[in-house]
Amino acid sequence: MPKLKRLSGQEVVKIFEALGFLVASQRGSHIKLRRTLSDGSRQTLTIPAHAELDKGTLKAIYRQALRYVSESELQPHFYSD
Repeated sequence: MPKLKRLSGQEVVKIFEALGFLVASQRGSHIKLRRTLSDGSRQTLTIPAHAELDKGTLKAIYRQALRYVSESELQPHFYSD
């Protein structure tokens, strides 16, 4: 069973930037990422910019991102073999 990696907020932002998301804004310690599709629809994720994200927070971000990105693309970034 794969194990969830320990990631910082900045590492998670870099993962999503590689998947086409851009930093839209930051308010306090939360970074808003946005991706606009060719049909004009927007996909938004909010990532806390903490030094190390709690496992529950990381799992919640992963589940939310599955609405926009396939699991096969996300899993290698969030889980170790």
